[in-house]
Amino acid sequence: MRTARKLVSALALGTVALAAGCGGQSDPDDVALRMSVWTSNEDQLALFNTIADAYKATHPEITSITFESLPFAEYNTTLTTQIAGGNAPDLAWMGDLSADLIDAGALVPLTEPLKATADWGYDDLLPSATAEFSHDGNLYAYPFSNSPFALYVNTDLLDDAGQKLPAQPTWDDISSIGAAVHAKTGKGGFVINDFAYSSWNTLATVWTGFGASAWNADGTQCGFTSPEMTAAFEFIHRAAFVDESMPGPGITADFFAGDAAFAVAQVSRAGLLDGSFAYDVQPLPQGPAGTYSVIGQAGMGVLKSSDHTEAATGFLAFLTNPENAAKLAQYFPPPRTSLLSGDALAANNTKFSPEQLQAVVVDQIADAVTLPNHTSPAEIAQKAKTELDAMWNPDADVPAVLTSVCAAIDPLLAE
Repeated sequence: MRTARKLVSALALGTVALAAGCGGQSDPDDVALRMSVWTSNEDQLALFNTIADAYKATHPEITSITFESLPFAEYNTTLTTQIAGGNAPDLAWMGDLSADLIDAGALVPLTEPLKATADWGYDDLLPSATAEFSHDGNLYAYPFSNSPFALYVNTDLLDDAGQKLPAQPTWDDISSIGAAVHAKTGKGGFVINDFAYSSWNTLATVWTGFGASAWNADGTQCGFTSPEMTAAFEFIHRAAFVDESMPGPGITADFFAGDAAFAVAQVSRAGLLDGSFAYDVQPLPQGPAGTYSVIGQAGMGVLKSSDHTEAATGFLAFLTNPENAAKLAQYFPPPRTSLLSGDALAANNTKFSPEQLQAVVVDQIADAVTLPNHTSPAEIAQKAKTELDAMWNPDADVPAVLTSVCAAIDPLLAE
């Protein structure tokens, strides 16, 4: 099976060259743009369409701007298949696929056109937010979503179990309280949203607090056999199978439905809070390595294969200008320093107070690490998952399983 990296490389070497040779086939006065996204949220899509309508009103050459919703679970596969098949969108959201797209030269450099756009304010971008989508001094995707992971707390469940959360809780505190809540109420203790004993990269929200990382800084050497990573997985394994502070494999506990005391989830998930229970939100618990923060990022980029790269880049600049970035901030924490204050974010967020937003968003973004990202993300993810499946049983040999993870992914990292 060809990897996503090979597919996007084929785009860079083949489809783009063909388009350049033809000089573009579409009428410049009849431009239809398409952006692939993974959201199906009606409110978010309505906002995108409103911004697109405003752009079309001043750009009559743009006849349509379509936001194509693709299922998140199949998003990378669908997008790379479209690219390889010559049916790529003009613009696309991207998460862990960004490294492959940048490496393959499949994205339009954005730094110069954005700097050249009047009042766009390139210097307003937070460097820590742009790093993941930059290479050799060029930005290749605008980091429209920089959502820190936070600790959501169901204070009703804590009260029911007679538990009180310390002012600066540690992971040991969360596990102890979670176990007490489970024993008293039958509800879950703490859950790592989207993990489900499959999406192991989400566990970076825990292991970073132990001082661990999936690989070294340049991505060439596996980090799963480090003492810090071993300690992190021993904590997780103990929580699931000994303390029962974390729901075990096959057990579902939806925090947002009131079924767990704590959840580690992105701030952008706040829309799921429906008022059915009292809640709080805090930065991630302290680990043995101290305080830390983790963000999940998503970028918007323009594909070089587009027949309308200039028009697509112009729309991207409009979609992400200061005024529209402020509108998007109600769903997606922005990369603009001018918008990063608790008061500014609270203007469009009714779930959290300015103080909460300051603590869990603004104060976390600048020094945050991102979820693990590498070229060939699908292959690495699958190989690591296959090895980690042996971790999720009561008698697992934690160090041995982690050694097998490195044996599986080290060849891919070396590439």
